[in-house]
Amino acid sequence: MTTHRTGTRAEWLAARLELLKAEKELTRRSDELAKRRQDLPWVRIDKDYRFETDDGGASLADLFRGRSQLLVYHFMFGPDWKAGCRNCSAVAEGFNGYPVHLANHDVTFWAVSRAPLAKLQAYKQRMGWSFPWASSGSGDFNFDFNVAVTEEQQRKGEMEYNYARGVHPLNANSAPPPLVESAASCGVDASTFRRDRPGMSAFVLEDGVVYHTYSTYARGLDILWGAYQWLDRAPKGRNEKGMWWRRRDEYDVR
Repeated sequence: MTTHRTGTRAEWLAARLELLKAEKELTRRSDELAKRRQDLPWVRIDKDYRFETDDGGASLADLFRGRSQLLVYHFMFGPDWKAGCRNCSAVAEGFNGYPVHLANHDVTFWAVSRAPLAKLQAYKQRMGWSFPWASSGSGDFNFDFNVAVTEEQQRKGEMEYNYARGVHPLNANSAPPPLVESAASCGVDASTFRRDRPGMSAFVLEDGVVYHTYSTYARGLDILWGAYQWLDRAPKGRNEKGMWWRRRDEYDVR
């Protein structure tokens, strides 16, 4: 027999209407935050970032593909990794259908990783994905946007993530079991795994000049993880006991 609170339909409706008030307030608050994101000052980018794409070499401006806005998902896939991050892979499952809709609203979408293009292409084929994915190679892009650190920075503890230093598991001295497990699933040790981080960044192109407008990391990416949005509405919520997710071809039931 269930241990969860039960009630009549009338009791459920009364509680649901109270919850609806809170949900509407959250929606209004979310709209306000979106406006504040758009009101952030733009930062001009003068560095010549280079990328490798399916169509050849490209600059940051080239990634816009003739549009005025660019959204980048910083996908964790380091140069020495054998597979992309499981977390990022779970997030990316929802990406395939977005680019065409965004493109018709003057926005171009890309995933960007440090791994060589050939690795990205092979993994993309394995996962059955079609969204654009570029390699930032050994350039500064990932480092400048705080989604990668060098071995020297790691050794010295000069690591920043999510606008803070030393407060994230990726910056910790010890490696908790879930992190070790995630690293192993990518074919690397925990230290190597920690050199890459997830995030997303937004850019705008005006009069031939690219500006950085927004970046978010860690729990700021939750809203992009479609499965979590569904689970938050499921009867038992996220109901997590450790890292339950896998790559789509690693589940027992598919």
